Amino acid sequence: MPGLRDGGCGRTGEPDARHGTAGTNGKATVSSASQVAERDAPFQLRGNSFTMMVLKVFAPTSPDFFTQLSVKVRQAPNFFRNAPVVLDFDDLPESVVFDLGAFVAQVRALHLLPVGFQGGPQPVREAAAAVGLTPMPSGRAAKLEEVVKAPDPRQHDQQAPIPAPQVLIEVVHRPAVVVTDPVRSGMRVYAEKTDLIVASSVSPGAELLADGNIHVYGALRGRALAGFSGDTGARIFCHSLEAEVLSVAGNYRVSEDIGSDFYKKAVQVFLRDGVLSMELLKNA
Repeated sequence: MPGLRDGGCGRTGEPDARHGTAGTNGKATVSSASQVAERDAPFQLRGNSFTMMVLKVFAPTSPDFFTQLSVKVRQAPNFFRNAPVVLDFDDLPESVVFDLGAFVAQVRALHLLPVGFQGGPQPVREAAAAVGLTPMPSGRAAKLEEVVKAPDPRQHDQQAPIPAPQVLIEVVHRPAVVVTDPVRSGMRVYAEKTDLIVASSVSPGAELLADGNIHVYGALRGRALAGFSGDTGARIFCHSLEAEVLSVAGNYRVSEDIGSDFYKKAVQVFLRDGVLSMELLKNA
């Protein structure tokens, strides 16, 4: 919401009508009343962005579903505890039948908080809305297609030149977010639409998020989530890998899955064929 300006004073000491506090202009008076009302309002509506995990549901009736989910949650309890979750039903078959209310209750029993849902057959979407989940836009990347129709020669003079189509590509570059101080426990740093560079260490309980790559020139002991907006080409680089959670474009790995070959080593983390992979940095 735009900031509110108090009325100023003109040269004669009278309130200046340009600030909406005086004058014979009716619009100025209405503007002033509106500003006062907004300033005194007991609430304010604002846009914001939050970190939310997506739980893709393939087989909700599987007897092993919640057993396996519980094992995954126990691997990083501090990361998952009371984490907001979006249930993704995009891959459910049309014929699936299950008690969604009981399903959501079991998810909550694992201290995950379902807040919304994506996709799914119509009965599943209706059941999700009935239990209070919010429909969310699909996270699947839309395929951009350009369809060009060939001109009908009957509608054009064959001798008239046909201008070639022009394609304009705007390249937007944002400088990386650079953090020179240690990132302490409980801190969260988000680099929106760019890379994140930390020229120090990251403590346990701290969280790094970047729509691009993440570089840590020190020990990475907290959580690092690169490609936060879905960039599967994003990577994580660090001088000493001791992370609690690693994630690239929503594909994550917890500390128990890192392995001794990479622990406390200089490592890069990336996606290979959709699987989170790690390699030692050469000459590090």
